[in-house]
Amino acid sequence: MVKWVGVLVLVAVAAAAFAEEPHKAASAEGKKVVCYVGTWAVYRPGNGRYDIEHIDPSLCTHLMYGFFGINEDATVRIIDPYLDLEENWGRGHIKRFVGLKNVGPGLKTLAAIGGWNEGSRKFSAMAASGELRKRFISDCVAFCQRHGFDGIDLDWEYPAQRDGNPLIDRDNHAQLVEEMREEFDHYGLLLTAAVASVEFSAGVSYDIPRISKSFHFLNVMVYDMHGAWDSYCGINAPLYRGSADTTDRLGQINVNASIHFWLAQGCTGRKLVLGIPLYGRNFTLASAANTQIGAPTVGGGTVGRYTREPGVMGYNEFCEKLATEAWDLRWSEEQQVPYAVRNNQWVGYDDLRSVQLKVKYLLDQGLGGAMVWSLETDDFLGVCGGGRYPLMHEIRSLVNGGTPSTTTMPPSVAPTTSTVAPGTTTTTPTGANPGTTQPPTSDAPNHTTTSTTTEGNPGTTRPPSGDGPCAGGRYGFVPHPTNCARYYICLTADTYYEFTCPPGTLFDPALHICNWADQVKCPNE
Repeated sequence: MVKWVGVLVLVAVAAAAFAEEPHKAASAEGKKVVCYVGTWAVYRPGNGRYDIEHIDPSLCTHLMYGFFGINEDATVRIIDPYLDLEENWGRGHIKRFVGLKNVGPGLKTLAAIGGWNEGSRKFSAMAASGELRKRFISDCVAFCQRHGFDGIDLDWEYPAQRDGNPLIDRDNHAQLVEEMREEFDHYGLLLTAAVASVEFSAGVSYDIPRISKSFHFLNVMVYDMHGAWDSYCGINAPLYRGSADTTDRLGQINVNASIHFWLAQGCTGRKLVLGIPLYGRNFTLASAANTQIGAPTVGGGTVGRYTREPGVMGYNEFCEKLATEAWDLRWSEEQQVPYAVRNNQWVGYDDLRSVQLKVKYLLDQGLGGAMVWSLETDDFLGVCGGGRYPLMHEIRSLVNGGTPSTTTMPPSVAPTTSTVAPGTTTTTPTGANPGTTQPPTSDAPNHTTTSTTTEGNPGTTRPPSGDGPCAGGRYGFVPHPTNCARYYICLTADTYYEFTCPPGTLFDPALHICNWADQVKCPNE
């Protein structure tokens, strides 16, 4: 007991230290600031190590603990018992996390169940059985009561995709959500979700009119739109479509198109919470002479010193780089986001300016607030000169009606020339502010090993009735009859999406992904 009194004192002291200005969390009727925490960041080295005491509870209205899993018997799974629990001299992360409510007035803490690594299979099996759904829901309630969480954030990534069941997951997911909300209301628990954003993914996974009635709000993951799984460089979370987005599919991969898709499907704006990444996606260019958006790449960029994942660059990692490395800082007027180049390294990220524009966008669209993935990749220590949590402070302030900050980060070590738009060159001000998951990401997908994202020009296709790849009652993933690099996702007998796998990969009908060519038996060879 003495041990935990000391811990709670530390939590209170840390919270007071981080509260640089008074702030009252928004009410349930106000705009939300939803903050995910990747709890594994406690294992990162140096300035990247992120513990519960680093969290500033005044910055968020809702804190999401990422992640918990699901067992084969449909009960909630503790993924890291040593980290999460107190037993056996564990670190007690859950208790310390939930305890932040004691120093954050109005703060809600939720348990995020799922994420990219947890996959879809066990969720699919649970949702397909009335008995297992009931067990899962009951255990979610018990889990919240046992640990003090205010609700569950359902992060099934994704229904009807990956190793799920494309024939039944969409309906079963909606049924599960309806049953969860009905039961949760008896206990005053919140039910939220992190959801896929773009039309060609969200349209496959969700019955949006049904689920939008049941969730209290939906955290739309409008990031991880480009990454190392592509064969070209692109912005992690572009606000608008760019001139390089020449196909129907590419035209869907931006914040504006995604939000308008969800709204068009019948979800009210106040239930949509706009995801903002506090990290970027980086690439290694095929040629240092070709550095524009859409330039060919050969893989992910240099591994960051904290995230240690190819293709990912935390905002904190990038702003530290600018102190010792000369980067060409650029701004895309089309997509309203920054990117930067240094030799053969290319990173698309978010900075103070793009964050300001995204918050303005969500306010203009009447959305419910902002969500971030994730706190531990902001400059939470303030080592780059903009104070602690510079991006989070800006988001919180603007969501609550503040005025945009004019504060800038220290510049790159040398003045740079930057391209603002195709054919237009300008000099980047030396005070330019740089900026940078698994859904996840939101626990973002590790596409560098699984190559699950496709390229091409899919679009809804309606062939003559009784003809086409989806005829005969086919639904979900369907291989192309003559080309192993192509496949379809059938929604109805005459409505489907068509995809082409990236170079070097083929569609794997067993796994429903684009797999390396030597791992797929192609009947047409």
